[in-house]
Amino acid sequence: MSDVSPESNQDSNSDNTPSGNPEVISFADRFSEVMGNVNETLSKVDWSQMGKYGKAVGIIAIVILAQIIIKVVIDTINFFPIVPGLLELLGVVVLGQWSWQNLSTSEKREAVFEKVQTLRKEYLG
Repeated sequence: MSDVSPESNQDSNSDNTPSGNPEVISFADRFSEVMGNVNETLSKVDWSQMGKYGKAVGIIAIVILAQIIIKVVIDTINFFPIVPGLLELLGVVVLGQWSWQNLSTSEKREAVFEKVQTLRKEYLG
């Protein structure tokens, strides 16, 4: 145990605070100090750039939400016994058609390659 009596501990706390309630004043002082630091930090922020960050966060949130909705729809479709097999067959047919239309000759393959390169330069720089 401590050698210091509770009365002397209270006396030392009451010396620091004029009202005799150290918790309220220390909390108020600490709160004003924290709020001062927050205000100082917020005043240093370049708010003109926040629009870019807000748009990026919004786009990410929309993409995540869209992925969740798509997953729910696909999971619901997969509950039907024959539908998943038909969708796989449809995917193979569509891929075959696209490949035949766009990759059958060297000119078509070059056109697809150029289109991919153009899109890559446009979006990735």
